[in-house]
Formats: sequence, structure tokens, C-alpha cells
Amino acid sequence: MSEQTVESEPTKRTPWVKIIIGLAALAALLIGFRFLPLQEWITSFQNYVNDLGVLGWFIFIIVYALTVFVLVPGSFLTLAAGVVWGLWGFPIVIAGAIIGSTISFLAARFWFFERVQAKVQEYPKFKAVNDAIGEEGWKVVGLLRLSPALPFSLQNWFLGVTPVGFWPSQVATFFGIMPGTLLYVWIGSLGGQAAGDGMSTAKWVVGGLGLLATLVVTVIVTKKAQQKLKELSVD
Repeated sequence: MSEQTVESEPTKRTPWVKIIIGLAALAALLIGFRFLPLQEWITSFQNYVNDLGVLGWFIFIIVYALTVFVLVPGSFLTLAAGVVWGLWGFPIVIAGAIIGSTISFLAARFWFFERVQAKVQEYPKFKAVNDAIGEEGWKVVGLLRLSPALPFSLQNWFLGVTPVGFWPSQVATFFGIMPGTLLYVWIGSLGGQAAGDGMSTAKWVVGGLGLLATLVVTVIVTKKAQQKLKELSVD
């Protein structure tokens, strides 16, 4: 893919897209605390899920995996995990995402090959990414997971019809989705803490600094991934 073609694509995203969405969600939480009984709603939701104990974890993981499988964005569920479990929601979301990624990948490879091919043909990046994955394998998968070049749910189906192996794909996915997932879970956890104990000024400062650090790392990592993808004529 030529440099001219890459630059002319109207759907090209920047590393800030996910971050802006996350910040908008945090702003919505703060506005909700001011104008709506959001604190009571969140507290009720937390109590309901926590009463389920370990069963709540499994229910959430299954629901998350199914949303990934049917191409529904998981951002809201990721934020919800942070609200309910705090940073402990991070491994729960990762588990749901990996299971969803696995079943989507296998379905694309063994059952829905032609249907997925028709879907991904709508994206001009397909041929370039397919060729790059054939040459670079798991490296390109990891970079795709770090970069918002394609939505996560669609990537799973897309990767199932490329030459990459199953295990290299899933291992690269496991590590590649960590920065973005941590960012969303952290934002959700701030809302959950605010609902639970009112969040003292000190806690807001510490939480804000942690969120800022996560934002910086996410931006840096995403930019590096996009630069590498551009070198491979993928992004």
C-alpha cells in the first residue's frame, strides 16, 4: 500500500481516539454524580454483582466473551468491570476478551470463512495486513492489538482468515490488549470508588495521577505501534 493511499483513508484513527472516549466516560460519571442519583445506582449494581460472588465473575466473563463474538464494542463492559471490582476487574476483562477472541478466531477459520472474507473486504487494509501477517506473524498481531487500526471484535474475525497461527495470535492478543484494557478499567474504578466512599481529595489526586500515567503509557505505546505498522504498510 502506497503512502498516498494510507494518508487518504478517511477512516484513519489517531492514538487519541480511545483515550478521548475514556475521558468522555469519566466526565459523564462526574456529571452523573452531580445531576443524577448515579451514586445510588452504582452502589446498587455493585451490591447486586458482589452478592453473586465468584458466580458474578463467570457470568461477566461469559457475557463479555459473547459481546466480543457478536462484534459488539466492549468498552462499556470494561468500564463496568472497573466500577464493580476496581482494578481487580482487569484480569476478569482480559479473560472475557481472550475467550471472545478465541471463539471468534476459530469460528472465522473453520466455519465462517467466506462470510468473514466478505466483511473484511470492505476494509482496504485487508490485503496489506494479510501479506504482512504472512511474513511477520504474531508481531503484526501484537501491533494491531495496540493500535486502533480496526475494532478489537472485528480484528478477531479478521485474524481467523489470515495465515497467522492460533497460539501466536492469542498470545500476542493477551499482551497487546493490556494497556487499553487497564486504562478503561482504571477509569471505571474511579467511578466505583466515588460511589462507594465518596472519594476523598487525596484519593482523587492519587487516582488522577495513576490515570494520567496510564494515559501517557497508552499514548506512547499506541504511537509506536502505529509507526511500526506504517513501516509494514499496514496502518
